[in-house]
Amino acid sequence: MSDNSSPQPGKPGGAGRYTRPDSGALVLCGARLADGRTVDVRLGGGRIEAVGTAGSLAPQGARVDLAGYLLLPAPAEPHAHCDTALTADAEGPASDSAEDVQRRTTEAALLQLGHGATASRSHVRIGGVQGLRALEAVLQARRALRGLADLAAVAVPRVLTGVAGANGLAMLRDAVKMGATVIGGCPDLDPDPTGYVETVLEMAGEHSCPVDLHTDGDDPARLARVATMCGGLRPGVAIGPCAGMARMPRSVAARVAEQLAAADVAVVCLPQGDCTGLERNGNRVSRPAPVRLLRAAGVRVAAGSGALRDAANPVGRGDPLEAAYLLASLGEATPEAAYETVSSAARATLGLPEVRVEAGFPAELLAVRGERIAGVLSLAYSRIVVHRGRVVARTSAVREYCDSVDVALELPRQSQR
Repeated sequence: MSDNSSPQPGKPGGAGRYTRPDSGALVLCGARLADGRTVDVRLGGGRIEAVGTAGSLAPQGARVDLAGYLLLPAPAEPHAHCDTALTADAEGPASDSAEDVQRRTTEAALLQLGHGATASRSHVRIGGVQGLRALEAVLQARRALRGLADLAAVAVPRVLTGVAGANGLAMLRDAVKMGATVIGGCPDLDPDPTGYVETVLEMAGEHSCPVDLHTDGDDPARLARVATMCGGLRPGVAIGPCAGMARMPRSVAARVAEQLAAADVAVVCLPQGDCTGLERNGNRVSRPAPVRLLRAAGVRVAAGSGALRDAANPVGRGDPLEAAYLLASLGEATPEAAYETVSSAARATLGLPEVRVEAGFPAELLAVRGERIAGVLSLAYSRIVVHRGRVVARTSAVREYCDSVDVALELPRQSQR
């Protein structure tokens, strides 16, 4: 498998190939849509300018042949920990120097981009001996990635209440001034979880910031309080991974889901398992939050990857399509609904505009080799990623067999008994 981070102009035809005439427009040719149509799509100015039947759009601008590809709204990563990503193989404690954190964050964001996520939200711990160093490094990586991918930073203080919380509160204020656009944290780790949430919501209201809280969600009374406290807050509240809801009696979980829906609180589940934010010391849960139940109650559910090869999951891939695949394979959603959790629902949770393959919508797109969503979730190898109307990543997979096609067509064989 070969990966190329930029289009290759001037090469001859063939699926996925690029040709670049003089115009600044980009035309995606012969792409299949989820509804079965085969279309050409013209992009310009970071948006979709036109969608027409295959061959109907004038051959102006750069061209990408997408014959054999399914064209979808690009996914987004709603729950990442880029500052601690790629540390599973470190000998001893991972380096927390600004240079190493920036390098890890950049590499993690590019890995996610290669999988199709053109936007991501990364939770960054602040306070303690590290202070704001990790956040500063993540913000520097965000600036370096501009034009390739959008990266939002969530400031995550450990403790916010009592005497011990004074430093965390001061750090949180400084983090927002530095450029953290979301306020987060894990109330489960604070001696006063309710006070922690109150403090976060108060500061989010002062600065008009979204809120994104870590919680296992195994206490229905606590979730009910969160729903009551967060109801109506704009620009929005997300909680996750809420895997504890899967361990509740169904009737209790259904009541909690109704309360979350009434308060317009989104849930970000992590099908791959827990993340470093919950500090579960590797004791990962076997199932994600009850996505089907939550969606039936009207809760917006987004799916994230969480850990990316760190202490919480040494084999995490940071692949939105794998998160969708896991939800579908667990029976928590149809393939189409599972993809929605990593695309439209994830983008809405991040406060990003809706994407459809229609004229006027943002040109945030993912082309995957295949014909239907179920197929691409199963075998999503070759991918082409479009961000702001420009091809920013390409992954090509080639499979070869050593024997002839005639021999291969005779397989598999069974011995006679």
